[in-house]
Amino acid sequence: MRNRFIKALCLIMASFFAVAGCSNGDWRTASREPAGIAPDPASTPEAVVQVYAASTWGWRGIFAVHTWIAAKETGEDSYTVYEVVGWRQRQGLPLVRIERDAPDRYWFGEAPELLADHRGPGVDSMIAKIDAAARSYPWAMKYKAFPGPNSNTFTAWVIKQVPELNLDLPFSAIGSGYKD
Repeated sequence: MRNRFIKALCLIMASFFAVAGCSNGDWRTASREPAGIAPDPASTPEAVVQVYAASTWGWRGIFAVHTWIAAKETGEDSYTVYEVVGWRQRQGLPLVRIERDAPDRYWFGEAPELLADHRGPGVDSMIAKIDAAARSYPWAMKYKAFPGPNSNTFTAWVIKQVPELNLDLPFSAIGSGYKD
């Protein structure tokens, strides 16, 4: 009787994971296109800071999100994206990624959600603080999906250094409470 119960529970859980929003297909071909959330930098002269979250790829997306920050200074024609990406370590690349990029890209097929949006006066100074915080991230050479440090630890670190962001990450930002 106990074995049947365990098998039934496993079947129910497997069905749940198969249906409950797991990413389909291959991460290499999953969309990384812009979602159209961020304002076009060509027609938005003011400074912009936005914080995004998207479900992680695969079954982890049922429970967890990946977070990142995008910033555009006054008059710039592109955004800089600040994030930590764990797989970069295996390729010998820095975990902290600071690059000009689409601010609101799909995260390997998962649509981003806008968590914070700051624009206009005072945002340029916020961007300078974000950049300094990102470059001084204390776990820049260390990554662990659980309990951290991870991408959400990075975003939480920046938010703590730049309280003007005025943001609490969602519960699904696993690793945001990481302390060494």
